[in-house]
Amino acid sequence: MKKQRQFTIYFSGEMYCLNHLIGNAYLAEAIYEKSHGRYLCALPQNLEPTGRRPRVIRDQGIKTLVGCDLALFIFEGPAIDAAIAIEFMFAKFADIPSAILRSDLRKGGDGKDPWTLMASYFPRTVNVILDSLESYKAILKRRHRKLDEVMRLAGQHGSADAQRMCDAIAAACVRAFDRVREIEPVMPKHLRQEVYNWLSLMPGLRGKQKELRREFEHFLETKVERDFL
Repeated sequence: MKKQRQFTIYFSGEMYCLNHLIGNAYLAEAIYEKSHGRYLCALPQNLEPTGRRPRVIRDQGIKTLVGCDLALFIFEGPAIDAAIAIEFMFAKFADIPSAILRSDLRKGGDGKDPWTLMASYFPRTVNVILDSLESYKAILKRRHRKLDEVMRLAGQHGSADAQRMCDAIAAACVRAFDRVREIEPVMPKHLRQEVYNWLSLMPGLRGKQKELRREFEHFLETKVERDFL
């Protein structure tokens, strides 16, 4: 029996509070389950940097992003989180196939997408735009129409409904990953060596330039072997 290929997903989402941390973990696990193990998310909140200094954390995030096969960017809120926006642009510089998820019903854009125009129209990018509140309410109404609040809380029905909503969003993300994997690379073959050398230098990562270049060359070789570049 042929072994299924597994793909790594860089999960770029906010992680500043309880809601973010729980939501990221729920969604990452649901994506793994809905893809039958095909997509394995690398959660930045689970990474253990070798130091606690901000620059070390940033450097590790950049390397993890470039080393992954694909990326998921969570574009929630009235404006995109600054760190997520920077990671999205870095992924596009590296020609990483990406999915953008927005489950926020609010409109925060000045173009066709509900986010800033400058983050739209990039190649090898698939959008997943959903209304999570409407989805949650539909599940709540369908399953627990006659329950009062005491019974809903005591029976943990709310968290179960939230998990079902998360499962539906995860399934949509899996479909987006399947679609974006089929999109051909934009980066010309004759430029990719130079581009990845530049990416190893451009952010000012700590370390010897020769070792950084070798690390990014390994990222590139892996992507070429796996038909991502």
